[in-house]
Formats: sequence, C-alpha cells, structure tokens
Amino acid sequence: MSRPSRLLRSAQFPAILLLAAAGLGLLLANLPAHDAVAGILDAHLAVPGTGLDLSIAHWVSDGVLAIFFFVVALELQYELTRGELNSVRAAIQPAIAAAGGILVPIALYLLIAGSGPSATGWPIPTATDIAFALGVLAVFGRGLPSAVRAFLLALAILDDIVGIVFIAVLFAHGLDLVLLALGLVAVVVFAVLSRLVRRDGWSRPVLIVLMVIVGVVAWGLFAASGVHATIAGVMLGLVMAPRAADRTRHVLEPWVNGLVLPLFAFVAAFVVIPQVPVSALSPAFFAILVSLPVGKLLGISLFGLVAQRIRPAGTPPAIRFPDLLAAGALGGIGFTVSLLLANLAFAAHPDVRDEAILAVLLGSVIALVVAAILVSWRARAHRAAGDAEGESEPDEDDEEEEPWSER
Repeated sequence: MSRPSRLLRSAQFPAILLLAAAGLGLLLANLPAHDAVAGILDAHLAVPGTGLDLSIAHWVSDGVLAIFFFVVALELQYELTRGELNSVRAAIQPAIAAAGGILVPIALYLLIAGSGPSATGWPIPTATDIAFALGVLAVFGRGLPSAVRAFLLALAILDDIVGIVFIAVLFAHGLDLVLLALGLVAVVVFAVLSRLVRRDGWSRPVLIVLMVIVGVVAWGLFAASGVHATIAGVMLGLVMAPRAADRTRHVLEPWVNGLVLPLFAFVAAFVVIPQVPVSALSPAFFAILVSLPVGKLLGISLFGLVAQRIRPAGTPPAIRFPDLLAAGALGGIGFTVSLLLANLAFAAHPDVRDEAILAVLLGSVIALVVAAILVSWRARAHRAAGDAEGESEPDEDDEEEEPWSER
C-alpha cells in the first residue's frame, strides 16, 4: 500500500485534512478572493434532458456528498450484520447513549432558540462526525481500552442513522412518487447486479460500469423526486451485497477521506463572518454553540450511565463513567452532517444559515478541544493502571473492581 493511501486510511490524517479544508473555506470567504470563489461555487451546471440544473456548491452537497453517505451506509451495513451492532445486546448501551446524545441537544437547542425561524434548526446538534471523533481518539487516546473505540463507533453509526432519517423525512419537498418509485427500482437493480459480482468478478468491467450507471440513475431519480439526493447513496450502500460492499468500501475510503469530505467542508464553510455585534446574532447561533458540545456531552454520558445501570445480564461489559465523559465530548464534534443539516434547515434564511454554519464550526472546535483534554486524561489513567498491574500482581480481594471507580 502506498504512503498516500495509508495516510488517507488512517484515523488522524483525514481529520486534519477536513479541519484544514474548512479553515481554508472560511478564510477565503472573508478575504478579497471571496467574489472570485463565490462566482465559481455559484456557477450552474445542467445535465441536458434531465431537468437537473445545480450550482457547483449544490453539486457538491447533493452529488459528491452522496458518495460519502454511500460509504457510511456500507459501514452501517457491516456494523449491523458483522460488527458492533450485530445484536440487541451489543447495541443496547451505545443505543441508549445515542438517544441521550440526540434528545438532550434537541431540548437544549429549543430552550435557547425559542420559536421563530431559528426553531427549525433543532436537528443540527444531533450529529457526530465519525472521521473527526475517531481521529481525535487516535491522536490522544493511546492506552484507552478498545471498548471505548467500539462504543464511540457504534454511537456515531447510530447518530448517522438518525441524521439520515432527518434528512429523508424533514427535508423532502414537492415529492414525486412516480420518480421515487423508479428510483427504488433502480436501487433493486443495483442490488441484483452487486450479487452477480464474485471474488473474480471485479475483473469484469462491464458489470462494474453497469453498477455505476444504475447508481447514477438512482441518484438522479431521487434528486428529481424531491427526496434529498444523498438518500440515494444511503439506499445503494445498504442493499449492496456484503462481499462487493467490503471491496467497494476499501476502494472508496481514501477518495472519500481525501477528496469528498474536504471538498464538502470547504464549500460548507465558505461563509462570511457576520459584521454585527454579538447581541445581533440569531438565537440559532447560540443554540448550536451550546447544544452541540454541551448537549452531546451531557446526553451521551448521562444516558450511558443509565444504560450501565439497567443493562441486561449477558451484555458486553459497560465502559466506565469517566470514559463515557470522554466519549460524550467526542460526540459533540458534529461537523460534516451538522453542516449539511444547517444548510438544509435554513435554506430559506441565508443569514441564519451562515450563522448556523459558523456555530457548527465553533461548537465542533470547542468539543474537539474538550475531547482532547478528556481523552488524554483517561488514556494517561489507563496507561498508569496498566503499568501498575504489570509491576505487581493484584491481591485476590482486589480482582473485583467497582465499575464506577475512577482510576
């Protein structure tokens, strides 16, 4: 494997690349280069004979980002069938914690935002960015038990499911049931084609080209039907044959990490910082700024604590409460899906949308810093405990340990 490929498949580098792309987008939006870049992003590209006529920015958010959701769906399929969520017992604690990480931020958002145009942004603080969260965990979490990473991965996957449902249900408009039905037929055809692929089938270019064509057709039909086009990527990923899905995920991973997500982060973060006093900012700004880092941390850690207390016999051992705090802070790094939700929730209010995007960026950075501190603290504690266990054998009376004790 080449060095660039290894970097793009790692946990740390894609997170750094994503943050750099968002920072560049925000910087250029507030420099004299703004008009030139905005002109490119606002330029329209049409597909003749299809009715699709989108700006470059929308091609990125509706088209290119569908590839990201396709890969997310492939990961989700794996976790539901062979991974961390393959049974109710395995999923019980992260599922309850994920529920807290959704309900508490929503409640906190609505409490701060109140009614009016800002109220429509309540889905924004519910998302967790897998790439960022795992990147921070990889950089600062050396020595943490593997159960913490598994818990975080399951939590983020469940968050993605909810985010996908929000996008599909809340942001559909002018629904055309005929086109939607044709899109679903294309998804079924894609599923059948993927099952024709055998281990040696990837040498059959005709079959691969057919799958790509059918996938693009499905995307176009979903986009024209009024359902957000990224849902096509989700559907295609969920129905793909497991063997083909594993190979496809491996092939697409570096492209998603190195191109798709940074491109979307750049476009989404290309917003002008409002030249207004803090008191003039919309309630949505403050609601997101608080509910994303604080709501996620409180919701995930407290509901995770409840899950530990009520988990049925035979479920995997629960992670410690201090580790839940670190996982909750990581959950507050919303970024990719939160940026998309901000664009969708405030599409009719550009000024509020820009402030919401800035709040997502700031809230995610706050969560990132808090998570880095908490993860480093817990990693040091676990490493110290491991060193102590290596120096001396524990007494027989000490073998049973209180699950809530802090190290």
